[in-house]
Formats: sequence, structure tokens, C-alpha cells
Amino acid sequence: MRIVLAEDSVLLRAGLTKLLTDAGFEVVAAVGDGPALLDAVAEHEPDLAVIDVRMPPTHTDEGIQAALVIRRVHPRVAVLVLSQYVEERYATDLLNSSTDAVGYLLKDRVAHVDDFLDALRRVAAGGTALDPEVVAQLLIRRRDDPRNRLTPREQEVLRLMAEGRSNAGIVDALRVSHSAVEKYVSSIFAKLDLQPTDTGHRRVLAVLKFLDG
Repeated sequence: MRIVLAEDSVLLRAGLTKLLTDAGFEVVAAVGDGPALLDAVAEHEPDLAVIDVRMPPTHTDEGIQAALVIRRVHPRVAVLVLSQYVEERYATDLLNSSTDAVGYLLKDRVAHVDDFLDALRRVAAGGTALDPEVVAQLLIRRRDDPRNRLTPREQEVLRLMAEGRSNAGIVDALRVSHSAVEKYVSSIFAKLDLQPTDTGHRRVLAVLKFLDG
């Protein structure tokens, strides 16, 4: 897998480059700002761009703006955004058009190397990877919420679904049977008036569209 990395911190950029290289990925460019990122993506057409939210010159939303340009101009390039904090508006902007081949993780998640690398692979394969804290913010955003129809266990399953986990992933996380997870998922879709689908990222898209109101 070919990756372009955008991170303004020299130390973190070097650390991520080494982590990704040691894991078997090819980092074709590692840059420190939005314009350099866009140039690198245009030149290399990577499989995945890993992008810091805050980069020079203003250190506000340069990474998100660059990510939105990449998704529009280079739709075949998957995008994984890294953020220091949960910034709901940025997550919403990123996910509004589609949740295919997109991720939004907190930088702390990088410390969980196996989970981070799994998220990279999932996004590059066309799926979704959302940080649990980001999902939690999206879930609590609405007060008048049909989720009130759901049982606590169904809400837990919904949260795991929105993080991008497959049924098998939910089985591992909750230590329940596959048949139990299938029943939870069917019940969730029924209660939320959503049509179930066997494709993981499509069901995440349905859930997030519902949450976005």
C-alpha cells in the first residue's frame, strides 16, 4: 500500500513514517503542510493519505480542507484524518459526502499500533474507521433521538457499527454469539427505520446519515 503522510510535527512525522514502513507500507511522501500534501497526492496518486487536521500556516483546519479537496479531485485516494481532539464539525464535514474509504481518528489511537494499522487497512480497502470518541460525540448530538427506542445493548452495538466494525468485530468486542449480533443489528435497523445491508461501510453510511438528521 502506497501512503502520503501529512504532519507538521517533524518528530511525529518521522515516527509515523517509521511505524508505517516497519509494518510493510510504502510511504511515498511525508510533508508538513496542506499545499505540499495536495502536490504529493497529485504526483503520486497514493492508495491512502494520512492527514493531520491542524497544519501551517494557521494550524486550524488546513488538513481537513486538504482532505476535502482530495476526496473531490482524487476520489480513488482513501483519506484518514488524525486529530488531537474530538472536533465534531470537522468530522461532519469529512463524512458529509460519503463514508467510503474515510477515517477520523484521535492521535492517541496511534499508540494502539495494531488497531491503528487495522484502521489504515480498512480505510484503504474502501471502509470506514471512526474513533470511538468521535462516534460518541455524533451520537449525543441529538436530544430528540429515535435511539431512545433502543435497548442499552443495542445502543452499544450501534456505536460499534458506527466505528466501522463488522459483525465479526462486534462479536469479538462484546463476546457474544454471531446470531445474537445479527439479531441486534436487525432490531436496530428496524427501530431506526433503516434498511439493513451486508456491506459494512454502507451500513455505517446509513447510520451516520441518520445521525446527521
